[in-house]
Amino acid sequence: MLKQNQNKVLILLLFGVYLPLQIFVILLLAVHNHEGALSWELPIILTIHDQAGEKLNLLAATLTNLGSFWTTTPLVIGMALSFLVAKRWNFLLYTVMTFLGAISISYTGKIIIHRARPRLWELFYQVGTDYSFPSGHAISSMSFALILIILTWNSSWRWLVVIFSSLFVISIAWTRLYLGVHYPSDIFAGWMIALAWTIAVVLMVKVFLMRLSDENLEYDR
Repeated sequence: MLKQNQNKVLILLLFGVYLPLQIFVILLLAVHNHEGALSWELPIILTIHDQAGEKLNLLAATLTNLGSFWTTTPLVIGMALSFLVAKRWNFLLYTVMTFLGAISISYTGKIIIHRARPRLWELFYQVGTDYSFPSGHAISSMSFALILIILTWNSSWRWLVVIFSSLFVISIAWTRLYLGVHYPSDIFAGWMIALAWTIAVVLMVKVFLMRLSDENLEYDR
């Protein structure tokens, strides 16, 4: 059993933390060494923009707000309060640590990289005054989705949560590209750093709870 748990931890570290961080660093270096769009980004943005129309404009402008920290934060606070009332301390600790960390990573990354947002066409949507890399919407939506998936993983709802969370994340990413307020690398980088952080917090919380349990056992003795 111990060896099986160690293997799970190694897999999480490799595919959930190390590889996403490597992808994030590659994107970061590419963005740092180029001004404007990377060579592969314009075809993606223009292909999405070719589908533009009044109905899609309204849909994108409405839907994109669901992926912001301003929308997901009240939901996370509600979840945290429910865990507090139910005394689910592990769920509470994980949710609060993950989301506060995601917010910090988003704002810190933007300030450090200070990549200007794309200006490829006349925008009908009001663009934020902050920087573009990494996408705060991508980090927020991915972090929120992964929190839900991780907390429901041992329940019968997990695959339903996985499906709807995936659709949510992809939909928010589409809105940011459709509206022309982010480059694809902003989105991918946001996804990768959110994935690495949420999995890292899982491992940190597990280690913390294991140590706490060991200390309690020692005290009881």
